[in-house]
Amino acid sequence: MTDFLLELRSEEIPARMQDKAAADLARLFEAEIAKAGLAASGIEAYATPRRLALIARDLPPATEAVREETKGPKASAPPQALEGFLRKTGLARDQLAERDGTLFAIVERPGRATAEVLAEAIPAIVLAFPWPKSMRWGAASASTASLRWVRPLQGIVALFGEEVVPFAIEGVASGAATVGHRFHHPGIITIGSAVDYAAKLRACHVILDATERCGIIEDGARALAEARGLRVVPDAGLVAENAGLTEWPVPLLGDFDPAFLEVPREVIQLTMRTNQKYFALVDGAGSLAPYFICTANIEASDGGAGVIAGNRKVLAARLSDARFFWDQDRKVPLKEQAKKLDRIIFHERLGTVADKVDRVAKLARWLVEEGIVKPLPFRGGVGVGESASIAARPSTGDPHTPTLSPEGERGKLAEMAEQAARLCKADLVTGMVGEFPELQGIMGGHYARAERLPDEVADAIRDHYKPVGQGDDVPTAPVTVAVSLADKLDTLAQFFAEDMKPTGSKDPFALRRAGLGILELLGRNVIRVRLFGVIDTAMTLRGFAHPSRVDDVMQFLIDRLKVQQREAGVRHDLIDAVFALGGEDDLVRLLARVQALQAFVGTEDGVNLLAGYKRAANILAIEAKKDGEAVSGLTNTNQMGYEIVPEEESLIAALEDAEPMAEAAIEAEDFEAAMRTLAGLRAPVDAFFDRVTVNDADRAKRRARLALLARVRDAIDRVADFSRIAG
Repeated sequence: MTDFLLELRSEEIPARMQDKAAADLARLFEAEIAKAGLAASGIEAYATPRRLALIARDLPPATEAVREETKGPKASAPPQALEGFLRKTGLARDQLAERDGTLFAIVERPGRATAEVLAEAIPAIVLAFPWPKSMRWGAASASTASLRWVRPLQGIVALFGEEVVPFAIEGVASGAATVGHRFHHPGIITIGSAVDYAAKLRACHVILDATERCGIIEDGARALAEARGLRVVPDAGLVAENAGLTEWPVPLLGDFDPAFLEVPREVIQLTMRTNQKYFALVDGAGSLAPYFICTANIEASDGGAGVIAGNRKVLAARLSDARFFWDQDRKVPLKEQAKKLDRIIFHERLGTVADKVDRVAKLARWLVEEGIVKPLPFRGGVGVGESASIAARPSTGDPHTPTLSPEGERGKLAEMAEQAARLCKADLVTGMVGEFPELQGIMGGHYARAERLPDEVADAIRDHYKPVGQGDDVPTAPVTVAVSLADKLDTLAQFFAEDMKPTGSKDPFALRRAGLGILELLGRNVIRVRLFGVIDTAMTLRGFAHPSRVDDVMQFLIDRLKVQQREAGVRHDLIDAVFALGGEDDLVRLLARVQALQAFVGTEDGVNLLAGYKRAANILAIEAKKDGEAVSGLTNTNQMGYEIVPEEESLIAALEDAEPMAEAAIEAEDFEAAMRTLAGLRAPVDAFFDRVTVNDADRAKRRARLALLARVRDAIDRVADFSRIAG
């Protein structure tokens, strides 16, 4: 068994493409050799800035002979069928075999040398390689049929054992020669086989394994920082990016003028990360330190002093630009900046950003005034229905002059929520956000604080986009919650009002993200609200009223909640059992049912409740199929119309006790207590089945007993639809 080495050397491969390219190379190679019946014991794929490499372990010297047999039509089949089969197989009639009146095409394929298979496979892989972006070059680029590669392909190493696998791709011939590090060892080196490949590259200042390069960067950066009493700000993505930019990584510590620290920390870190690929450092208190770590791709003779000086100079220019934006933006109050939002189109059918801000401000204030978002401490609450409308409520447009001045904490909270909402998008027109769009919201918070606006307002402006993805922080401060919730509700309601819903995998307006954000805000803050009314209010802010569209938004949110719960590990059948009840638009209560059911079904009481339900429901389903006659529950023994047996009396008595207790528990939202109470029906239900003939010849008895079972089923279905639960 022999190892195969492949190296595809080119000009610099973008760091962001390297990991996927290595994985694609392994995947395509495995699939291509499998067509010839080959399989390696293991495939290793590597990427550096200048090369993609693959080592396939333990390939046989040749493929095995293959006998392929294809079943055809009957020997007596019409001529057309036979002709079609012959065309498919490429054989003549006398080359077919016949067994038991059926024709077979049998093809014997001799084994092939593995090197020959590889010589065909590699060009096919290269020509079909799925780079996200690729290019043509040289004279051949005049033809669209020429090779496309991420960057100009410069060399190919292809060794099966110690022998070169001969082939050529667009004039680049395979061989055993490659080059080392661009600066330390730019000359040709000859590879003997896969065995010495990594070692020879290392000797020429090329570390093949990206994981090892990442480790060198992390360990080196940590050591440099600790020597100064500092810590590196963790950033796995930046580590990987630096590893993708270097074949011989050398971390170096540099510094910058501490005066730049007056610029917001996020700006400095983003400037260093995005523009320069530098790591930021913090001191023992967690404050940003005036230092950076860069990663050189060379071991400089001066210990890196020249590299550091050059990077320090470039960073100073970048930070000077950032400080200019910071100083200029602060000269214009956010209130004045917000007036420019009418120049930005939010969506051609939904107006400008200024229009959106006006809706969000009204909605944020309404969420507070109606008690949906409450002053601290958060305690949940009753919530709100569909009683209030704010579409026609007048507004001064002045964030410092609220439209209403209710007394107490709610009034203060409402004022701050409206103020924050009216300013939350103002930083979109600032120079800093124009340069760094990633800082929208964050810069608004800094500018608000610089204006000495209330901290609650500044925090809400900063965090109103949150949560923006799974695992992101969920705001809990009341003003922030009001603005964030209003912003996401408006986005969802208005796009649905215009029938611009997500379809399949397409979600151009990030409505799924907005929906999940709403769910996170409601759940994390235990906000009790009749959501149908809130959505209806959000939709009417633009003069739109259409109940079916509100229903669409509700169903959309419920679907998102189902996905969220499945990802959290809740059984899908339990989710379906609760959601099948329908008519519930308090998502916090809905989620409480799901969580209670999840905790209950695995207990002994849960098993008993499910078993009792299944017995009753199965009998009812069977009898319903026989005559299709509906049954209804009974309220007391006097309705039976005949002399009942003790087991019937016991079950009726148990229901008389359990139903009001379960109902009270459901009203109190103690769903687990309701289920425990109903689980007590198991014993009388079992006794009923053991001693009572449900399908009695007396039609009156039969109907009454079925009605009794329906009463058991319906009592349990008040908690969840147990017919959907497996078990």
